[in-house]
Amino acid sequence: MKAFLGLFNPAPEMSILDVGGTCAFWADSGRTLRVTVLNISPRPEYLPPNFTYVQGSATSLPFSDRSFDVVFSNSTIEHLSDRASQESFAREALRVGRGVWVQTPARWFPIEPHLLTPFIHYLPKRAQRRLLRNFTVWGLIARPDQSYVDHFLDETVLLTARDMRALFPGCKLRRERVLGLTKSLIVVCSPH
Repeated sequence: MKAFLGLFNPAPEMSILDVGGTCAFWADSGRTLRVTVLNISPRPEYLPPNFTYVQGSATSLPFSDRSFDVVFSNSTIEHLSDRASQESFAREALRVGRGVWVQTPARWFPIEPHLLTPFIHYLPKRAQRRLLRNFTVWGLIARPDQSYVDHFLDETVLLTARDMRALFPGCKLRRERVLGLTKSLIVVCSPH
């Protein structure tokens, strides 16, 4: 959030579309911003006055071209199941936003951020299916059933820097690093 605020310096009159986010995510920004949140989940019971909520899909945004100053997305694109859906998401974000900020965990970072476990995401999916419930921090804490494990593995496709460049041509790639290793990738297209 700090890097986003520093780069875009959003003012209250700017329009921000948060694809896949929540209103709570913006609470720590320290600013009153005009944000439209699009998510597949139903509308939350409480919605701050400066927020609009739209239930919908990241791959087919119900907005006109360039209707937002910035399309923002934090850790959503990797949950779209396949490359075709990720391509649709990228096309839609570039279509409706004058500027874009899309962040995703880096595939080659040794700790898978959803599972909180090193190296397990490098294994074949078949091996992961057998190990996630009992051999990851996430599995030991959340105790998901096998159908949830299968759903997680089917929907989660981590991306590389090459993938992000291909999905967002013309955008700059930023790297968020931890101990010199790329933890997450962020594509940025400044508003024109």
